[in-house]
Amino acid sequence: MERDPVIYSWSAQGDAERLRVAGGEGCRFWDADGRTYLDFASQVMNLNLGHRHPRLVEALRRQSETLYGLAPSFASEPRSELARLLAEVTPGDLGMTLFTTGGADANENAVKLARWVTGRQKVVARYRSYHGATAGAAALTGDPRRWPAEPAVPGVVRMFDPYPYRCSAGHVYDRHGAHAFDPAAGHADDCAISAGGPHLDEILQYEGPESVAAVILETVTGANGVLVPPPGYLASIREVCDRHGVLLIFDEVLTGFGRTGRWFACEHWDVVPDIMTLAKGISGGAVPLGAMVVSEKLRSWLEEHEFASGLTACGHPLACAAGVATIEALREERLVENAAAMGEVLAAELPELADDHASVGELRGLGLLWGLELVRDPETREPLVPYAASGEAARPMAALRRAAMDRGLHLYVHGNLLLVAPPLIIGRDELREGLGLLDEVLDVADELTQVRPAQA
Repeated sequence: MERDPVIYSWSAQGDAERLRVAGGEGCRFWDADGRTYLDFASQVMNLNLGHRHPRLVEALRRQSETLYGLAPSFASEPRSELARLLAEVTPGDLGMTLFTTGGADANENAVKLARWVTGRQKVVARYRSYHGATAGAAALTGDPRRWPAEPAVPGVVRMFDPYPYRCSAGHVYDRHGAHAFDPAAGHADDCAISAGGPHLDEILQYEGPESVAAVILETVTGANGVLVPPPGYLASIREVCDRHGVLLIFDEVLTGFGRTGRWFACEHWDVVPDIMTLAKGISGGAVPLGAMVVSEKLRSWLEEHEFASGLTACGHPLACAAGVATIEALREERLVENAAAMGEVLAAELPELADDHASVGELRGLGLLWGLELVRDPETREPLVPYAASGEAARPMAALRRAAMDRGLHLYVHGNLLLVAPPLIIGRDELREGLGLLDEVLDVADELTQVRPAQA
């Protein structure tokens, strides 16, 4: 067979033949042989409107007949309209937008702006946040995906994450502690809270707060654990940043545009950053698009100084037209509300499923973003695969992904985590269909554990 000339990301090019996808509609896609798969991952958590949403199809068709390319120095109706809509839906006084081609360049521009405005150089980032694969974004990223890109862009300082299940201070929490999350009710979580403001404050004292330009973090950590911060965590980070004149950047690339049951995840805790970065769901996944949205406190600097950055495709007309259509669909079809409602279904039914499988160490999430952390032994919490596993060591998780695909279910797998993140258009029937298939996949995972579920 002729070799595929495509270089595929995050994989050795000698891997097995890729599944050739021929089309998709709604929450499903199909391969070249006509086999259909329920998309329980929204591809890579970006197709929030599912596949081939009619509003997006029409918006792209209409825009392509008028203007499908434009230099970034010109103004256009779709770019201006999308910026206006973002000012309406983003929280607080976030209101000025730079459009990019994705989340990595949005994060890079956010850090550059923070350094220019403050005159400082260092940036604090967390170990489990992922911010992109470009050189600067990889330097911000804490997980092993940055290792091949090292030596990295200098100036990044690390902090730990709110991760009670594997508490860095050695506290031990019951596996049932985070089956569901209710931001209003809250839960006792001293380990995670102390990993916020107090931990950051200590880091700033060691680094010298006058040298730190910004703190950047995923509001809810995505593929690296679906780590949902406890009440008080983000507020404590905000307070420390304000006290030391450090800008706060929330990376909402994965969690934005309804994924967690709110327009943006930070709204669960009523904390507003100075800069917010967006991508993935901003265009419904139809066209590559990202954005950096800044608060009013940065307006005067931007009006008085040159913004020394940009990209050829900044504010691309087709991408912005898709963004406008996406926000209109989210509003008119009440898809953010649907994500919250379907999230309640998952919060009720996923714990029951998890309790039936010894391979599930902990379940975490909210809205339509949930993660099942898989272990070999629920008592010792040994991960099903080692941290940063690759090659032979990572095969158990690869086998689970294949088991899911064999059953017609597409899951996102990272490390020892299975993610459940279907499109925001999903209904109860498809949700429960996916959970039934996930139950079968976890049966396969149980065969890899050292402890079997108790017999009835």
